[in-house]
Amino acid sequence: MKACPRVRLFAGACLFAVSAAACAAEWTVRAGESIAAAIARAAGGDTVQVQAGHYAERLVIDKPLTLKGTGWPVLSGGGSGDVIRVRAPDVTIEGMTVRDSGANLTQQNAGIYVEPGSHRAVIRGNRLIYNLFGMWIEKANDVLVEGNLVTGKRDLASAQRGNGIQLYNTRGARILGNNVSFARDGIYVDVSHHAVFRGNTMHHLRYGTHYMNSYYNVWEDNEAYLNRGGLALMEVRDQVVRNNRAWGNSDHGIMLRTIQDSVVSGNVVAGNARGFFIYDAEYNKLLDNLVVGNRVGVHLWAGSKNNQVEGNDFIANREQIRYVAARDEVWGAERGNYWSNYAGWDRDGDGVGDIPYEASDLVDRLVWRYPSMKLLLSSPAVQTLRHIARQFPVLRAPSVVDRKPRMRPHRTDWSDWLDKRHH
Repeated sequence: MKACPRVRLFAGACLFAVSAAACAAEWTVRAGESIAAAIARAAGGDTVQVQAGHYAERLVIDKPLTLKGTGWPVLSGGGSGDVIRVRAPDVTIEGMTVRDSGANLTQQNAGIYVEPGSHRAVIRGNRLIYNLFGMWIEKANDVLVEGNLVTGKRDLASAQRGNGIQLYNTRGARILGNNVSFARDGIYVDVSHHAVFRGNTMHHLRYGTHYMNSYYNVWEDNEAYLNRGGLALMEVRDQVVRNNRAWGNSDHGIMLRTIQDSVVSGNVVAGNARGFFIYDAEYNKLLDNLVVGNRVGVHLWAGSKNNQVEGNDFIANREQIRYVAARDEVWGAERGNYWSNYAGWDRDGDGVGDIPYEASDLVDRLVWRYPSMKLLLSSPAVQTLRHIARQFPVLRAPSVVDRKPRMRPHRTDWSDWLDKRHH
C-alpha cells in the first residue's frame, strides 16, 4: 500500500490531507490472493489494482472505489449468481475479464450488477464473457459504460440468454463504444431517459437494440448487423436517431414503433428483409437516410402519418414501399426523395421529376407478383399502363406519393452498401 500523501503549507506546517482524494490508497492483489479481502481493507476512494491471473471469486463492492485490472486478470463467478455486485455510488471497474455468471433469468444473474442508488458508476474497457446478462444497471444515474467487449452464453437458445447491457429506470447514462454479441438483445433500454448511445457495435443477437418507454435520448453512430433486428425503438418520443448503420438483419434494419416527435437522419439501412419498419409513428422527421438493397425498403402501416420524409435515397430495394392504409401519404413535399425505380422525366432539367412518384401503383403491384416484369419497366407498354392506371382511380391503391421525386441520389456512396445482405 502506498502511504497517504501529505500537504505542505507555506507556513511550514505539515498536515495530513483531510480530503478522501488526497488520502486515496492503492492496494495491489496478485495471483493467489483475494480481491474481496483487498476490497474489505480498502477505504472509500482507494484503488484495488489486480494483477494478471485467475481469481475464482464473486465480489460485492459496497464503497466508492476503483477496481482496476492489469494484464486482463480473469474473475470467474463459477457459474453461480452475479460475478460483481455494485452497491455504492462512484465505483469504477476497468481492465477486468469478468466471466461465468449464473444462468437464472428470474434472478437476473449478471457479470456486473449495478444496484439502485449506485450512481456515477464507470464500467470501462472490460471483457465480459459467458455471462447471462453482461451488465444489469438499475435505478442508477449518470452511469458510463465505455469500450467493453460483451459476449453472452452463446450455447444457450436465444430466449434463455440475458441481454448484453440492460438499463432499467436510469437517467443520464452514456453507453459508448461497446461491442456486444451472442446475447439475447445487445442493449436493452427500459424507462431510461436523457441518455447517449454512441459508437456501439451489436451483432449476432435477436435485436441489436431493444428500447422501450424511454425519452430524450440520442442514438448515434451505432452499427447493428447480422441480427434478427437491428435497432428496435418502441414506445418512445423525442429521440435523435442519426448516422447509424443497420445491415444484413434477417427482419428489419430500424424499427420505429409508436414513436413521436423524433428526428431520424443520416442512417444507412442495407440488405435487410425490411429496411425501416414504421408502425404507429407520427410527427417525426425522416431525413437523408440511405435505404438500399433491402427486400422491402420501408414497411409503413398502422396510422403512420404526419411525418416529414425528405432527402432520402431509396435504391435497389426489391419492393420500395409496402404501405397499408386507406388513403395516400405524401412524402417529399419540400425537397423530395430519390427512387431508383422512378420512371418519370425531367424536361426542365431542375433535378426534380415532372410527375409524382407513387410507390404502390398498378405496375408496382404487378412487378411484386410477377418479378420477371422488371425486364419491361422501361418499355412503352408498361409506361402506357402506368398512365392508364393514373387516369382510372379504380385501378389505383392508396400509396406513398412523392410530389418532388429527385432524379439523382443524394449520397454518392450508395453502391458500397449493395452487397450487405444476411446470408
